Amino acid sequence: MTDGNWLDEAAFRLKRRRKLLFSAESDFLAPLLALLNTSERRNVTVWALECAHAPVLRLGEIAPDDGRPAEALRLARLWAGGEVKMPPARRAILGAHSAARDMPSPEGEALCHAVGQACSVVHTPRHAAGLPVYELTAIVRRFGLDGCRGAVEARMAEYLDCLARADVIAKNPELRWARFLE
Repeated sequence: MTDGNWLDEAAFRLKRRRKLLFSAESDFLAPLLALLNTSERRNVTVWALECAHAPVLRLGEIAPDDGRPAEALRLARLWAGGEVKMPPARRAILGAHSAARDMPSPEGEALCHAVGQACSVVHTPRHAAGLPVYELTAIVRRFGLDGCRGAVEARMAEYLDCLARADVIAKNPELRWARFLE
């Protein structure tokens, strides 16, 4: 996982002026995505909503006046808990994606999409791959190729740790779930 191949892939994509520097087919993401694909839906939902917190915090630094990504995360959590229905959560998630157009940097743009993808996991776990694809892209954009290795690999470790904790969180009897997630 830390052999540097992902760095070569990101460099290649940067050179080609691609917006996304990782993909769901990236070898670097394969162990995480394999675990997500075999995890229970509620665990993936917990993982995505927990992991979306860091991009929301960073967006608060980049664009403090744009609360759309934070609102998407708030409503996605309420949706997962059965406290709101899909339409308002969906509007907020689409708002996080549209906030990307207004971001002052490629990092902010990628983070908005990371949040939108994470929040969409409530609807379907297939969106889970979008969170690391976009967030890791944002990290490379923030630190540059020469300075991103430690941050990218640390974030990958955080994803794996969070997924390991998600099972315990998801089984908390005090946690409320929407019917479709029960």
